[in-house]
Order: sequence, then structure tokens, then C-alpha cells
Amino acid sequence: MIARARLAEAAQLRPARPPDIDGIVSLINGYAAQGVMLPKTPGAVELSLDDHIVAVNQRDRVIACGALREYSPSVAEVASVAVAEEAHGQGLGTRIVRAVENLAAMRDIDELFALTLTTGFFVAAGYEVVDHALYPEKIRKDCRGCARRFSCSEVCVQRRLRRVMMAVAA
Repeated sequence: MIARARLAEAAQLRPARPPDIDGIVSLINGYAAQGVMLPKTPGAVELSLDDHIVAVNQRDRVIACGALREYSPSVAEVASVAVAEEAHGQGLGTRIVRAVENLAAMRDIDELFALTLTTGFFVAAGYEVVDHALYPEKIRKDCRGCARRFSCSEVCVQRRLRRVMMAVAA
């Protein structure tokens, strides 16, 4: 347990770089093989590399990742949040989500949502469960072409950053 805690504590969070692409894809596709996430190709990650945050270990290996997927000037999705199994339970997923939120704030994005099978994780991170219908742009762009669209069990969660920042400032 101590080694796991050290792994997460020693992890460095930073914007993704081209050498991280294979690590991001491997992490995401490992969960996709378990039916927890949708698979990603290296090309898809490369096209959105500026939107990815990674956590790397001391050997610069990707052990967690997350991405910001913009749908409009004020709405974006927290996407592709994945943590290597050896780093589970140490707060690294929450650190990744916070880093993605910071990226959103820097881009003046106020409203974040995520579609997830791990609702409790996002609720613990300050998100609230909402109806998918609040995000027709997501449904139009991604859900229509998804293989799981007729049997999707993902839950939609949302967080408004301005409300969070106003509470912190008060």
C-alpha cells in the first residue's frame, strides 16, 4: 500500500506530449477491452493532444490521463479519464479531473459534463447527476454513431466552474 501511495504522490501532472500518445492509448484501450471505456486510436489522440493531461511516473510512463473535449465556447466534456490499476485509490483520478477543470477555466469554459460508468467518483469530485438531454451537442456528435447507443448505461454528470470559483472566492 505504501508503494502505491508513493506512486500517486510522486506522479507529475502535465500537458500531454507526442511521446505520451502510445501510453494514453494503451491506458484507455485497456479499459475499453473491459467494456468500461470506448477505444481510442493513436490518430484520434494525436489530433486532440493539446486537450490531454497526463500523470507520469518517475520514468515518464503515463499512469493516468484525462482530456477536455469542447462542444461550444462555454461547454466541454471531461473525457478519457483513466488511471493505471497500480495507482488506483490514491487520488490520482481526482487530480487529473482538477487539472482538466483548470484547462477548461483557462479557456473560459464554464460548464463541464461527463458521461460515466463511475458516477460515484464524479459525485465525490463535486459533480451532480443530470439528464443526458442537457447536452444535445454530445448526443448529435458522438452518441448517434456509438455502438452502445441503444444499450448505453452511462450516467451524465455536470459541474459549473464559475459557481465553484465564486464559492471559493467568498
